[in-house]
Amino acid sequence: MKLLSASLLLLGATSVSASAAPADIARDHDSILKMQGEYTVDFAFDETVLLKPGYERAPAMRSGGNEVVIVVEDSPQRIVLQHLLVDAKSGHVTKHWRQDWVYEAPTRFEFSAEQTWRVRPIPAALNQGAWTQCVYEVSDAPRYCGTGLWRYDNDVATWTSDLSWRPLPRREYTKRSDYNALAVVNQHTLTPNGWTHEQFNTKVQRNADGSQVQIAREFGFNDYIKTNEVDFSPARNYWAATAPFWAQVRQRWDGFLGKAPGVHLKTKLDGMAMIIPLFEQAQAIQDGAALEPARIDAVFAQYVEAAN
Repeated sequence: MKLLSASLLLLGATSVSASAAPADIARDHDSILKMQGEYTVDFAFDETVLLKPGYERAPAMRSGGNEVVIVVEDSPQRIVLQHLLVDAKSGHVTKHWRQDWVYEAPTRFEFSAEQTWRVRPIPAALNQGAWTQCVYEVSDAPRYCGTGLWRYDNDVATWTSDLSWRPLPRREYTKRSDYNALAVVNQHTLTPNGWTHEQFNTKVQRNADGSQVQIAREFGFNDYIKTNEVDFSPARNYWAATAPFWAQVRQRWDGFLGKAPGVHLKTKLDGMAMIIPLFEQAQAIQDGAALEPARIDAVFAQYVEAAN
């Protein structure tokens, strides 16, 4: 489906200097790795420009948490970072989102319709010197990808994606039915205290006939602030115990997302039909059970198929 007009990029924070230096793979690689570590995180989302007649601005959203970012894979042109949430009081661990970074990736998956992501080649003009970031759900199901350059104007490391589609975020899909997709530009910036993730979102109702209704624009700001005041050992222990299990899960997703046509999920939007059994299997392994690949296969056989 055709993306929104590039006029949606009239967001001053996403502009970059025309004098920016050419991509430096090693420097980019080190910038991505600097997102690993232990953080307190503030999440903020505010609707800004209202675009649909009669639409009323939704309340601002604020939340936060304690999150450790662990390096799962590291090679010169590919990095995988896993996020894990920890409740400071109870020590409860929740496997959170994952981000994969690939230099000049040949393809990426794109959210095309409800519960469907199609694998498509990345245009050469967009891909030259660029890194593609793909983001995954807690079950390692696909969410969205973006492609862009790292820039170092004034010695500030910032990566800005192109405009791409993503499904409704978890914070919205249980509450909203007036739109079904986000058109997004993502921006990651390294700071002296950690890093930030800015999201320039447009909420869109995409219709079966190809028409689109823009509802509102939204600015998201996620602030990752380094901390040494939270005990993240429960998260590190969880990952040490369950990493082989999640590697098997990623391998199965890669079978659908590594080549065309892509993947379709036979679950509701919340994805809980897959999340619950996979989380239960991971917990059992942490408690001492053996890894059983056939149980992973059973979940995928029930809920995952190639895109039509």
